[in-house]
Amino acid sequence: MYSLPLLILSLAAGAAAAPAIAIQPVPTRTFTSSGSLLGPTGLRGYDPDLPFSKENTVIPENEIVFAPGQKDDKIGAPLDFSNVPTPQPIRGTKGNSDPGPKQPEIDRTHPDILAPPQSDHGDVPQLNWPMDLSHVKLGLNNAGWSRQQNIKVMPAATQFAGVDMRLGPGAYREMHWHTSGEWALVIKGSARIGAVNEEQQTFYDDVTEGDVWFFPSGVPHYIQGLENGTEFLLVFDDGDFSEDDTFLVSEMFARTPTEVWSKELDLPPQAFNDLPPEELFIFNGTEPPKNLSEQNITGAAGSIPNEFTYSYHWSQQEPLKVDGGSVKILDTNTFPIASDFSTALVTVKPGALREVHWHPSSDEWSYFIQGKARMSVYVAPNSARTFDFNPGDVGYVPKSCSHYVENTGTEDLIFLEVLKQKKFTDISAGQWLGLTPPQVLKDTLHLSDKSIAHLSKEKPLVVQGKVPSSFAA
Repeated sequence: MYSLPLLILSLAAGAAAAPAIAIQPVPTRTFTSSGSLLGPTGLRGYDPDLPFSKENTVIPENEIVFAPGQKDDKIGAPLDFSNVPTPQPIRGTKGNSDPGPKQPEIDRTHPDILAPPQSDHGDVPQLNWPMDLSHVKLGLNNAGWSRQQNIKVMPAATQFAGVDMRLGPGAYREMHWHTSGEWALVIKGSARIGAVNEEQQTFYDDVTEGDVWFFPSGVPHYIQGLENGTEFLLVFDDGDFSEDDTFLVSEMFARTPTEVWSKELDLPPQAFNDLPPEELFIFNGTEPPKNLSEQNITGAAGSIPNEFTYSYHWSQQEPLKVDGGSVKILDTNTFPIASDFSTALVTVKPGALREVHWHPSSDEWSYFIQGKARMSVYVAPNSARTFDFNPGDVGYVPKSCSHYVENTGTEDLIFLEVLKQKKFTDISAGQWLGLTPPQVLKDTLHLSDKSIAHLSKEKPLVVQGKVPSSFAA
């Protein structure tokens, strides 16, 4: 039994140990609401007493603005929605009006998605990606930017990824390297590029609009905009490539102990006090001298031999001209260092088309530089889809799938085709037919003798066509 003094001390200690009651502040911000998140159970199933919408969703035909030829089309002709206020998913006798919600500006630029030709069938993966929808990564101090396409935005494009990059005058894409090969086409302006290979040989060159460079995987290099700035297209031989996975010289210094750099470069630790605090990515620099020789640094191994040089002045190559446009090819025949890239720059006149063809040995990655186009892709055994393309769009065609590219605009169409192989090759559907015995064609396709006699044994590359009247300037 406790004595009275001990009992009083025990009670006092317990009172001292009890937590104090916190004073809760009165919130100054409140919200009002009404109604309920969940509805009553009586709304389940049929109930004749429930109100029913009587809104008429039918758009009278006399209120629909059709594109020229849209209402009567039977052959899958291109449709021009550019002057149609609210394009509708109708072609010939198929489809119906769409009361909305809608985004007419998208429908106007993708007429074959909204009102596909009769030949479209089945399911085909998305083979079109507008770079304008890609997230833009901004450089420092208004020096430039980049945006990319890879399998995250176009899962079917497993073999290639693309980057659109802009550098202002004197701006750098900082010194870096990749685990993928980098093939590049200068779209606008000019740039200075430099690199060192594993043989300790150096490379420097100035490239301008229409020129190409290639840096093999692992080769460190830099790019700098010249006096008028530049924009260029980068193509990588890996669909999973990402600009964010690039090896950067700024990060290499930041992620390696200063003590190591001090030993490596025989410099005191304080020499590294002003290293960049973060990745540079794209940043402004001193505009380079106009004379490249002032920056043409070489060591004991000298410069990279011409046979293995990293640049090709494609802008100076004259194309093969045909009735419907022109084509020029760059592959290992003339640019051997880019051993896994073969490319074609194609110009198609209004109304003409890059013939129906396919590539037996490679997927095709394409980039549209100028003009408007559409492309239908046939996927075995019986699927096809037609896609529309505008400047800055990326296209993709899986290996052996037949396709064409048709100019649906009023100006020349210019686009790039990229294959992952040493030589640029394709099979022409028209030439195949012309080189097939007539009886085989009659038995298979039921073509007339007159039609078969008209077939050509030559590969046209680009086929001339008439400009549809609705597209005439």
